[in-house]
Amino acid sequence: MTAKEKIKAYEEIARMFAISNESAKYFLNHVQKSFKLERPPHKLILEFVREKKYGVKPVPYDVASAMKEGGVWDFALGSPPPKTEDEEDLYS
Repeated sequence: MTAKEKIKAYEEIARMFAISNESAKYFLNHVQKSFKLERPPHKLILEFVREKKYGVKPVPYDVASAMKEGGVWDFALGSPPPKTEDEEDLYS
């Protein structure tokens, strides 16, 4: 095995977005949980995120939605997470 094969998907996500390994695991798991039943493997999510070259860490549901729309993982999505409102929006 080469050194590259030993790197786990969450470690690469953590490096790409300068986040902790735990945050990267959370991100990958939430991309998976965005789908109803069939969940994509972490490696496929990593390949997709690499290909898209996101500048900042995207919202997990947005990644799942883009994977479905692009035909990368063509399985049913669950409901989108509730939108969080910024304080400015609450008082405007």
